[in-house]
Amino acid sequence: MNVFQDLKLRKKYKYIVYRLSDDLSSIIIDKASETCGSYDEFVAELPENDCRYAVFDFEYEKVSGEGKRNKILFYVWYVLAFGSPLLFILCPRAPDTSKVKQKMLYASSKDAIRKKLVGIGAEIQGTDMSEVAYEAVLEKVKSI
Repeated sequence: MNVFQDLKLRKKYKYIVYRLSDDLSSIIIDKASETCGSYDEFVAELPENDCRYAVFDFEYEKVSGEGKRNKILFYVWYVLAFGSPLLFILCPRAPDTSKVKQKMLYASSKDAIRKKLVGIGAEIQGTDMSEVAYEAVLEKVKSI
C-alpha cells in the first residue's frame, strides 16, 4: 500500500503492476515504474498469458485547451478464456495458459485489492490489447 500511496500522493511512480506470489498466498508488486513511463511501456508489462492487476496514473486532456488532467486507473488484466464452463464462471476472462487455481484466485481476490486502493478514478477490465489501448481507455475516462 505504501507504493500505491507514493504513486497517488507523491507522484513517485507512474504505474504499478501486481501479481500473485509464487506460492499464491498474497498479491505482490511485479513492477513499479519510477520513471515517466509511457502508456505503451505500461501496456507492454501486461503478460500475454497470465492475469495481472495494475494501477496507472493516466494523464489526459478532457477537452482540448482545458489543460491536462490525471486519473488513477485500476486495471484487471485477463485474456479471454475458452476453458471449461466452470472455469468460465469463476474467471471468465483469464488466459487458458494460466493454471486453474491462479485463475480462481485472481477472480476471487480482485475485490480485496480494489477496496484497499482508495482514490481510484476508474476501473479498466482488459481481455485483450484492444481493450487497454490508449484510445479505448481515453474514451472511457473522458466519459466519467
